[in-house]
Amino acid sequence: MSLRRFLIGSVGGAIALVAFGFVLFANAVTREPELQNVSADGIVVLTGGQTRISEAARLLEDGRGKRLLISGVNPKAGRPSLMRISGLSEDIFSCCVDLGYAALNTVGNAAETQRWAEAFGYDRLIVVTAAYHMPRSLAELARAMPNVELVPHPVAPEGIRRKVWWLDAAATRLLAAEYAKFLPAAARLVVARGMSPWQPTAVTASSSAIPKS
Repeated sequence: MSLRRFLIGSVGGAIALVAFGFVLFANAVTREPELQNVSADGIVVLTGGQTRISEAARLLEDGRGKRLLISGVNPKAGRPSLMRISGLSEDIFSCCVDLGYAALNTVGNAAETQRWAEAFGYDRLIVVTAAYHMPRSLAELARAMPNVELVPHPVAPEGIRRKVWWLDAAATRLLAAEYAKFLPAAARLVVARGMSPWQPTAVTASSSAIPKS
C-alpha cells in the first residue's frame, strides 16, 4: 500500500513539475524582451512565417550582421519570392543572403546553420525565429555549435502577442505543443554536454524588441 502511495505521489509530483514548467515557459516566450542593439558576424532566420524573414532582413540592412542565412526554405520558393518577402534590394539580397533548402525541421536548421557558420568562420550569430520556437531553436543550435555565441531575436506572431495566452485555446495548444518539443531538445543538449568536454556556448539572455508589425 505504501508503494502504491509512493508511485501515485511520484507521478503526481512529476505532472505538477511539468505543468509548472509549462507555465514558466509560456510566460517567458510571450513576454516582450528588452530592446538591445547588438551585432554579430551573421544572422540566421528559421523559416515558418514571413514576418521572421522580413525582420531578419531588417537586421541585415541595419548592419547587424555581415550575411543572412534563411534556413529551411521550401524547395518551391524561389529567390524572387523570397527577395520580395524580405523587402531587400536586389543588390543586398544577391550579395549577402544565402538560402538553405536542406533543413526539414529544427534539428535540420541547426545542422544547416552549423555548416554555414563554419564555412564563413562565424562564431557569433543572431538567431531569428518565433518567440515560442526560440528555446527549442537555441537548444538545437547550441548542441550543433557548442563554440558559437547565439543572440536570440524572437518574433512574436500577431495571434499570441495581442492575447493573454491562457485565455485563448488556440494559443495555449500552440504553446503546449512547442513545450512538449522543447523538453526533449533540452534533454538532448544536457546529454550532449555531459558526454563531451565542457564547451561554454554563450546565449545572450535578452534580445531586441519584438517587432510591432
